[in-house]
Amino acid sequence: MTSSQWLTLSDLGRRFGLSAKHCGHALDHQGWRDCNGHPTQAAITAGAAQRHNTHHHSPSNRWNADICATVISSHGHHPINRSEQVAQWVTLLEAMEEGSASVSTSPGQMAEDLPLDLIEEVNLQLSHRGCRFQVQRLEESNSL
Repeated sequence: MTSSQWLTLSDLGRRFGLSAKHCGHALDHQGWRDCNGHPTQAAITAGAAQRHNTHHHSPSNRWNADICATVISSHGHHPINRSEQVAQWVTLLEAMEEGSASVSTSPGQMAEDLPLDLIEEVNLQLSHRGCRFQVQRLEESNSL
């Protein structure tokens, strides 16, 4: 029995402070993604990936957090801890709430990428810092 999580490439990258693109490069070097960014048979055989297809959406691939973390770490990237993740999101959302003429994305749009498990802590810290913005997210059902 494994307790490893299955994550999207974006969520996996966030654990390392990386974009999905940069996270994917490490998996590419391992031979675990094809030219379209989908898991290869080698990745599936290694237990590093699962292909999820739906009829109404594009494929939603999942990556094994533990197995992929080993590969990503071997490329010189290290996971950031939870408190660092929360602090980064708080700083970003607080700055976006203050606004900038050169940024067209709203704090609400940016918060769509915030991992569900960080929302409560981020909102608490935003509140403590006097920022009126709070992340609002409808509960998403996990059908995995």
